[in-house]
Amino acid sequence: MFDGKSVLVTGGTGTFGKKFVRFLADNYDPARIIIFSRDEYKQYQMARDCSDIKQLRMFIGDVRDRDRLMRAFYGVDYVVHAAASKQVVAAEYNPFEAIKTNIMGAQNVIEAAIDNGVKKVVALSTDKAANPINLYGATKLASDKLFVAGNSYAGGRATRFCVVRYGNVLGSRGSVLPLFLEEAEKGELTITNPDMTRFWITIEQAIELVIKAFDRMSGGEIFVPKIPSMTMGDFAKTIGPGCRIKIVGIRPGEKMHEIMIPSDDARHTLEYSDHYRIIPEFLPWSDPAGEEGRPLSEGFCYSSDTNPDRLSPEYLLKMAEEAREYIKRTK
Repeated sequence: MFDGKSVLVTGGTGTFGKKFVRFLADNYDPARIIIFSRDEYKQYQMARDCSDIKQLRMFIGDVRDRDRLMRAFYGVDYVVHAAASKQVVAAEYNPFEAIKTNIMGAQNVIEAAIDNGVKKVVALSTDKAANPINLYGATKLASDKLFVAGNSYAGGRATRFCVVRYGNVLGSRGSVLPLFLEEAEKGELTITNPDMTRFWITIEQAIELVIKAFDRMSGGEIFVPKIPSMTMGDFAKTIGPGCRIKIVGIRPGEKMHEIMIPSDDARHTLEYSDHYRIIPEFLPWSDPAGEEGRPLSEGFCYSSDTNPDRLSPEYLLKMAEEAREYIKRTK
């Protein structure tokens, strides 16, 4: 699918972007892999780490700048929109900045993609966009709505948009796993509430979901993976056995449990072997892959506290070891 094509990743110097670029280079033969981001030092580091990837190009720019996006998207076939203001607490205290990046930036990406004839755009979302209580989640819900509506906004043009929504990425920059590994060395872990639950996904699973979305999207759907959950208390005990646990309380904008498919969306959601697809209600839709999805039962809600799939301590420890090695390599 990507052989001979140009692929652009907004916010591409983050954990997802780095791994996705390596995956593309190892498994396909794209003509160009373009990183579009605003931090020149992170681009310098990534260019150095990926010096063997000859198709890699680095574009300085911000998704808030529509003119720059228009130039960057010229000749691009596929776009992964990963750029976002992602910190819950930071968004609570800097709401205008989160809106400019997550909502206005999404509109800019949609318009630049349509005007440049980009074939497909996959936007990365979060479980916090479902029934949001914090500003970050609210901006990502608005972003999701924009990308779904972008398929209508494109009119008769060929550009198609979809969204992938998943939970916390194990080991990603800014996630709790690297923090716990650092705190475990000092003998004390700080957690907000031991009964809090979260969905967990590996970066490899996230990449697999994005590839599947590019391959199978019709336009307008939201892909949701089937992934495990775990309480923060069990998470902490697994990473730091014998460590003291300090409970600091829920931070501004945090939920006790996360939802990826609210019951109101379940009415127009189809279930597949390893994922769900929330189908747009106001767009014509068909599954090009030919795999038939199953309707969900009345009142279904995909929530981290009632999710029957639990993250095993053994798998978490395996991911923790990989995170340790990654942190060592990138220090």
